[in-house]
Amino acid sequence: MKHTSRDIRTANRYEVLRHIIAESPTSRQELAAVTGLSLATVATLVGELLELRMITEVGFEDSAGGRPRGLVAVNASGSALIGVDIAETYVHVELFDLALNVLARAEEDMRPGEHRPRQVVSHVAAAVGSVVAQAGVEGARVLGVGVSVPGQVDRGTGVAEYAPNWDWHDVPLLDLLSEHIAYPLHLDNPLRACAVAEQWFGAARGRGDTVVVNLGTGVGAGLALGGGLHRGVSNSAGEWGHTTLVLDGRPCHCGNHGCVETYVGAPGIMLNLRESSPDSPLLHPEDQTATIEALARGVADGDPVAVQVVRDTARYVGAGVANLVNLLNPELVVLSSWVARRLGEPLLDEVREAVRRHALGRPFAATEIVLSPIPTDPVCLGAATFALEGALRSVGQRNGVRPSRTAPTSAASSSR
Repeated sequence: MKHTSRDIRTANRYEVLRHIIAESPTSRQELAAVTGLSLATVATLVGELLELRMITEVGFEDSAGGRPRGLVAVNASGSALIGVDIAETYVHVELFDLALNVLARAEEDMRPGEHRPRQVVSHVAAAVGSVVAQAGVEGARVLGVGVSVPGQVDRGTGVAEYAPNWDWHDVPLLDLLSEHIAYPLHLDNPLRACAVAEQWFGAARGRGDTVVVNLGTGVGAGLALGGGLHRGVSNSAGEWGHTTLVLDGRPCHCGNHGCVETYVGAPGIMLNLRESSPDSPLLHPEDQTATIEALARGVADGDPVAVQVVRDTARYVGAGVANLVNLLNPELVVLSSWVARRLGEPLLDEVREAVRRHALGRPFAATEIVLSPIPTDPVCLGAATFALEGALRSVGQRNGVRPSRTAPTSAASSSR
């Protein structure tokens, strides 16, 4: 895909603002050094961001042998961003200031079978309405809403092309959402969202090639390679959960057998437990979260069944991660999402050992494997950056930041 000068300018503007958010306050000289852009280019981009009131001048710092350097910082209270995490069992929404501090949160549970597109849209609209009301922000301050949905998505059209766990095919998700939400809407999936979150505020900050392994109901791998997100030709890179781990293994929602997800996603872990101990009180057949919580408590208490199930699960995770290590030779692998967060260090220790057994020695020695340090929902955080990127893209197309998609009515409907 050929990148236009406008695309390059947007990317540079985004990169400069990213570093200002991460390092406020900072100088133009420091921004030039960290981004690799010329000082003249940085000065121009900083001027644009000042004009947009996304950043502000905050004084000067002394420089060795020269005149004091002007400092800029993010104008945190000037604008707001919303991140939406649509998962298989819940919708979680967070509203951020421009420094990406969380100002409000809302969550809607989705019951089994409650995954038809308009049902999901209703939950999203309710949660978006809730965070805006909680934060008391004016609609004009909201730059946009980043929406993460599992599966394969078309960012350009706002279509959820394929979500195997829900049997979604070509769902015009942003069009449906725009009937209820009047802010600019930007769609991607949780693999990209988690990878960006780790680059901005997590373990991948300042690091090289990184793989972010999402362990939740679904499973995948966000790829941050060569300094940026690796999306693939159709924005489908990272579908690690649907690579084959066991030939002729468990059936998967995608139609294949033996996929990684069927062994290490939350339903797969429940099946691991059922196969190990069918009558275990740790198993809550209709509740993924309760089962994972029970396993985590069981491991902490030394329950032999829990310990064995987590060890077996880690063996599967480790074999799959070893493939990623051999294939991509990353500097860092981050275990993210709610299953990894809840099972924590016991899972991490077993995964490291399994990767050591299965990966080639040289790439394994160069790879660090860690848990995500992000204390909030990384998907919401990453999704909010998609809204920020979209807002910056609109600069130059119009005179200021304007919506890329809008609805004709109020900012958000709280009706279900």
